[in-house]
Order: sequence, then C-alpha cells, then structure tokens
Amino acid sequence: MRSDLELVTAVISHKNPMAFENLVERHQSAIRRFLRRLLTGDYSTADDLAQETFLQAYRKISTWRSSGSFVSWLHTIAYRQFLQHIKKQSRQQVVAEPRQAGFDPNNALDAELMAQQLLSLAGPEERTCLVLAHAAGMSHREICIVTGLPLGTIKSHLLRGRQKLQQWLQDHDYSNDKIGESPIKEATYVRKIS
Repeated sequence: MRSDLELVTAVISHKNPMAFENLVERHQSAIRRFLRRLLTGDYSTADDLAQETFLQAYRKISTWRSSGSFVSWLHTIAYRQFLQHIKKQSRQQVVAEPRQAGFDPNNALDAELMAQQLLSLAGPEERTCLVLAHAAGMSHREICIVTGLPLGTIKSHLLRGRQKLQQWLQDHDYSNDKIGESPIKEATYVRKIS
C-alpha cells in the first residue's frame, strides 16, 4: 500500500486523479466521523462539509507539508469548514434531554445517540477538542495544529467540556456503575487523559 506522501506526490507531479481518490477512500471515514461529532449527528451537513473538505484539499494539496501528517491536515481543513458553517447558521442551543423509557445505554445505537446529545452541551471549540482528543485519538499538540489554538486553551476546553458532560450525567442520574462502560467509555468523550 502506498503511503500518503507517495499518493500526494503522484497527485501533484503527475496530476493523477486516482491517487487522490485513494487518499479520499483512505481518510473519508475519519473526516466524516469527525464532522458528524462536531455537528452532533447532523449527518447530511457533515457529509456536505466532508465533501467540501476534500474539494478544498484537492485544490490546495500542493500546500501540504510532509512534516505533518496528511490526516491532521485534512482535519484542519474540516475544522475550518465546520467553523464557516456555524458562522453562517443562527445559533440554536440544543439541550440534551433526560433518558426516555426503553433507553439502554449499553446498546451501541443508544450510546451513539447519547454521545451526540452530550456533545451538544459543549460549545463548538470544546466539542472540537473533545472529539479530536477522544474520537480521533489526537495528542494535545496535534489538536493545536488542527485548531490553531494554544496548548493551554486546548487543555482548558477539554477540561470544561468534560466537566459539562460529567455534570449532565450526574444531574440526570447516569453513573458509571449504572451504565457500565457506555456511553462514556463507548463514546470515549468523558474519560480523562493521563
């Protein structure tokens, strides 16, 4: 399998559209997941922004520097697409609601829905930091690169975001012992970074 660097080189030097198609196939799931989390489950908008992300990446592929990872560069573009989107939209705050009858937090689908509700409690920057740290598995330094925010700000957003989510869980009688590992462990949004 060819590396990202080899594929990018093929796109730039040989104008090889198949090489870029390989890059899209390799990274589209991660970018879509990232945007879906940021948009708290708005799959249609997330898919539109993912498409815009890859169009922008294709247009600016020659600006990528191989000193950083290609996937981090894509996350940076996706994050900027997300910021542009929220600036265009009127601000609506969605409030997570208490669990409904029949809700099973150990069910993967219910855990995913709960993760989306919980993420809607965090502000856009907090949500971005939480998703990059816990869903994308990025380090603090990588989050700094993607968001352009200082390290201290990243740490503050992560702390405040986790506190909001944990407070909501406590207020609505969700405890780790009652819900097992889900949705906290399953969604990997509330765990502490060692």
